[in-house]
Amino acid sequence: MPNLERLTPRQREIYGFIRDRIRNRGYGPTVREVGTAFDISSPNGVMCHLKALEKKGLISREKNRSRAIQLVEETPQSMGLPLAGRIAAGALQEAIEQQEDIDFGDLFNRPDLFVLEVQGDSMIEDHIADGDYVVIRKQDTAERGEIVVALTDENEATLKRWYPEANRIRLEPANSSMQSIYVSDARVLGIVVGVVRKL
Repeated sequence: MPNLERLTPRQREIYGFIRDRIRNRGYGPTVREVGTAFDISSPNGVMCHLKALEKKGLISREKNRSRAIQLVEETPQSMGLPLAGRIAAGALQEAIEQQEDIDFGDLFNRPDLFVLEVQGDSMIEDHIADGDYVVIRKQDTAERGEIVVALTDENEATLKRWYPEANRIRLEPANSSMQSIYVSDARVLGIVVGVVRKL
């Protein structure tokens, strides 16, 4: 567990906010999100806090990437993965965060993984059914045809196969009774690396 005693009260609050977002959502907050959460109007004000946390060895940041705040390696506190919420495998729906751990033991206990509970049956022909848990590896790129968690500009998340086209993205269900979803822009939050079904 990182030593938080050497942080100011505000730095402790911001570190807690960053840690919760990364653990429960699967990716870090933007500078704007930190500023909004703590009523810091200036991006430079947020950056000062982030630089202090980085200097004290609690976070690391990649330059030129808006969500590139990462936690410095911590000692695992449990054998669980964060249940980041529920993902639509049918119609698009707003991405909603959730705070809960799902324990899958050593099999999936890695810092770059998180879990989503599937709602809907649009991926049943890929053997992903309503109520299953999909294990997602966090990454922002995907090969054509991979099963991804995609997030649109309207903050709608869905589990589909990823097909970039000339001027749009096709999100393809694995259910022959359903239509493809076409969006002008979307980004990959991660790819499916495992499915866990409760029997």
